[in-house]
Amino acid sequence: MRYLTIVRHAKASAPLPMGLDFDRALSRRGRKQCKQLRAWASDAELLGRYGPVTALVSSAVRTKETFELAFEATGFVAAHTYEKSIYGGPREVTGEDLLVALRDIDPVSTSLMIVAHNPSVQDLALMLASNPPEVLRTKNYALGGAYVFALPEGEIIGTRRYEIVACYIPDQKERSIAASP
Repeated sequence: MRYLTIVRHAKASAPLPMGLDFDRALSRRGRKQCKQLRAWASDAELLGRYGPVTALVSSAVRTKETFELAFEATGFVAAHTYEKSIYGGPREVTGEDLLVALRDIDPVSTSLMIVAHNPSVQDLALMLASNPPEVLRTKNYALGGAYVFALPEGEIIGTRRYEIVACYIPDQKERSIAASP
């Protein structure tokens, strides 16, 4: 079995006057969320058990920071690529766009992770989930949230729907939600 972990970037700072959305950095809360994610990713009993992953990361500042603070140089990540095309900015990026980008890096033998933006991460999760939890259907994808999907080895991602086997949401009172939500 291999896994796909879908992560929405952590909380970003408000845009600066005349600043570009692409350049928005993480807020203090976002950096705290990344600490929680890093602890989970570094723990072989929690999120860490679903790695090592090949990661695809939006090249926007807040997603790069999320990846670097939460996942870089942990045993959870074996390799990573930054990709500008999965940042929406002036154009809409759909869940299908994210799926195509994942297929481009998918060796069909390793686990994957994507760190990107809403609404595209939510679109992707809903497109792939065999039984999406109520929170994914009715609310925004949580900032810094990570949902883990079970993928069969040797099969190109997106050929069917998959079970969500775990989710990790920073800022919640529980340490993690480590079973099907």
